[in-house]
Amino acid sequence: MRGRAGRHAGALAFAAALALAPVAGCGQARPGQPLALGDQRLPRASASHVLVIVMENAESAEVLGNRSAPYLNSLARRYAIAGESYAITHPSLPNYLALTSGTTAGISSDCTGCRVRARNIVDQLESAGLAWKAYIEDVPRPCFSGTAAGGYVKKHNPFVYYTDLAGVAARCRRLVGFQQLAADLRRGRLPTLAWITPNLCDDGHDCGVEGGDRFLARTVPALVRELGPRGFLLITWDEGTSDRGCCRGAAHGGHVLTLVIGPDVRRGAHLRAPVDHYGVLATIEQALALPALAHAAESANGNLSALFTRAPQITARAARSP
Repeated sequence: MRGRAGRHAGALAFAAALALAPVAGCGQARPGQPLALGDQRLPRASASHVLVIVMENAESAEVLGNRSAPYLNSLARRYAIAGESYAITHPSLPNYLALTSGTTAGISSDCTGCRVRARNIVDQLESAGLAWKAYIEDVPRPCFSGTAAGGYVKKHNPFVYYTDLAGVAARCRRLVGFQQLAADLRRGRLPTLAWITPNLCDDGHDCGVEGGDRFLARTVPALVRELGPRGFLLITWDEGTSDRGCCRGAAHGGHVLTLVIGPDVRRGAHLRAPVDHYGVLATIEQALALPALAHAAESANGNLSALFTRAPQITARAARSP
């Protein structure tokens, strides 16, 4: 009787601990605050924008058809998906570098003291006079060089690794938090390219596909409203949980989902040709009339153009970053 009572007390204590947990299934990271845009009417964008959201650590099969991700699946049905999309490698950081510079720069870890000397998409945008910002959830301040803070981790912020960006205050001050994202949405001040990194819970890393779905459900509607007449939103995952790959061996970081959302996207389209993160970058560069960087220039890595009703092209007026 004593043993049975002890086990019963232990079970009650465990249940109580779960009830007090801030978010079931999460580690230390917690969901960030919603953008608090409410039902207020946002200004309709007249210029077009490219927006990129990078989620974390899920195979495509873990997302599509998952009842814990109803919003993601509604987006997949309404817009378009790359059904054969692949991450470059493991772990996270090299994939973020691939998406922003067309190369992993030889990095094969989530190093925090490493530096990257490679031409990147920020260099291209500024050379073309196009506006950009990276909205990084939970980052304490622009130009922050620390390893982690709350739900922020450096390895999910590729821009702070580039030596020509991180060490220049005028450039790294555009690595801002989500409060700035909310403010820019309210004022109709999104840049031509907006990169969005959720925190460790909201990107699904700590809180799973369900946590990521909740974040997207409360964030994406406002973003879609502000895409503009030819803009689009890309949602992709940095890596999967397998070593599946494509593209002549360039990619072996898992079979991930990539969604394409926007007014020029073919509704319900499903791209079956392989594409990797280099091909995703190539699509962004094509839309912005920028030359393809490094491996993004290789046709074997694919692109997302077939998911559009016409070739993706953002005709935003060249302007200095806001």
